Amino acid sequence: MIGRNIYEIRMKKDFTLSELADRAGVSKSYLSNIERNLNRNPSIQVIRKIANVLDVDLKVLLKTGLTEDDQLPDNEWIELVHELQKSGIKKEQLQDFKQVIEFIKWQNRSN
Repeated sequence: MIGRNIYEIRMKKDFTLSELADRAGVSKSYLSNIERNLNRNPSIQVIRKIANVLDVDLKVLLKTGLTEDDQLPDNEWIELVHELQKSGIKKEQLQDFKQVIEFIKWQNRSN
């Protein structure tokens, strides 16, 4: 979970993996392993350095559940999921659209 949180915040703040690693004083491969959850127990000192560079509270990187800042899906998204399920589309099949979703996210960040 920590790795996913770091990744998402890094992307929102438009840091490359290399930039964050350099500024936090950790190796790029080590940071990559944390983000991909290959290293699930990085030291608190490393997490603190990363939090400082990302300008977030340490608790944000360590969070594991929903907070008041998290958004729950609205009814239209829930209805869309139900329609997909009714039509027989499986969750695994939606992975095919991952590249499209990543492109849309990139486009939204550029605007």
